[in-house]
Amino acid sequence: MTLWDTVAADLEAATGRQERLQLRGAVSGGCINQAQRIGYAGADYFVKLNTVGQLDMFAAEADGLNELRRCTALRIPAPVCWGEADGHSYLVMENLALGGSGDAAMLGEGLAAMHRITQPRFGWHRDNTIGSTSQVNTRADDWIDFYRERRLRFQLDLAARHGCSSHLLSRGERLLADLDVFFDDYSPEASLLHGDLWSGNYAYTSEGEPAIFDPAVYYGDREADIAMTELFGGFGAAFHAAYENAWPLDPGYRTRKTLYNLYHILNHFNLFGGGYASQAQGMVDALLSEIG
Repeated sequence: MTLWDTVAADLEAATGRQERLQLRGAVSGGCINQAQRIGYAGADYFVKLNTVGQLDMFAAEADGLNELRRCTALRIPAPVCWGEADGHSYLVMENLALGGSGDAAMLGEGLAAMHRITQPRFGWHRDNTIGSTSQVNTRADDWIDFYRERRLRFQLDLAARHGCSSHLLSRGERLLADLDVFFDDYSPEASLLHGDLWSGNYAYTSEGEPAIFDPAVYYGDREADIAMTELFGGFGAAFHAAYENAWPLDPGYRTRKTLYNLYHILNHFNLFGGGYASQAQGMVDALLSEIG
């Protein structure tokens, strides 16, 4: 069967209705996947497409969306079906009517509510991806060990294979050895995290509801999500004030946010190369200067 015949069959199984699938048009903006809007049985759906072999990435994203849907304070698109056909892997999900204006304070309060969903251990029950990079989520009892090994060391090892400088690697190793310094008198909970919360991964629905999507879900320090909202901007003072009012951040966050954003800058180097290596080097040097 063709791709769209297969998707239609999946939607028939999911909805219990046999209808003609309608292609609404391609959606631009993604750098990892292609996207298409479709209509089926009176409803609109959003379809992500990639090459064959990416099915596990989409299955993990669907699982992550369902995990985020435990939070009712934010709109999360519901995954419907996923599979492979005709040279493609695909993920079909609810199409949210985005593009409205909304209250940034509601987004901040909603994110704080999501972060209050916790579990006893850090990580998640499955690995997923951050962009198109593997993200290892093997559970751990200790957050510092988890972040050192599953996040920073993983990215530094990738950076070594991608040709980063020996200086970045050696300074990075020193940072990993002294990571405990940044967690004196601070023990985070294992909060439900979006995991890739930059401004391109939130919007407001036509009814003004804050929505988040395109997750890289795991359970970790909530500061990691908040740090990324500051990395590229786009969230604004009202969002941050509302979050702080709902659940104030520890004073040490002002330093740790660089530590958490280092993960994403290293990942950007591993995905895109270029000047991200020097940006990562600057972040490592700034963090090491805090240690003395």
